Amino acid sequence: MSAINLQINFVDGTSAEASAIAIDQIKFESHFDLSMAKLQNEMKLTHLYWLAWHTQQRTGATTKDFDTWAENVESIEAVDVKK
Repeated sequence: MSAINLQINFVDGTSAEASAIAIDQIKFESHFDLSMAKLQNEMKLTHLYWLAWHTQQRTGATTKDFDTWAENVESIEAVDVKK
């Protein structure tokens, strides 16, 4: 599966991009006990927010726990990578 690219829009008006690579997807499946292949049919908003948060944690963009991080997020959008 390809990386999942997300744009994170924060309540303070800033934004960041997160690219959920293999390790993020593996951790997602372990955390939610849900196959990434089923995500399209069974997706909850929590899934996208968690994936963005995990990616930001892995890359060092945040050290906050999920709930604290999510309090500062306005929205998440899936985006295409421009080649």
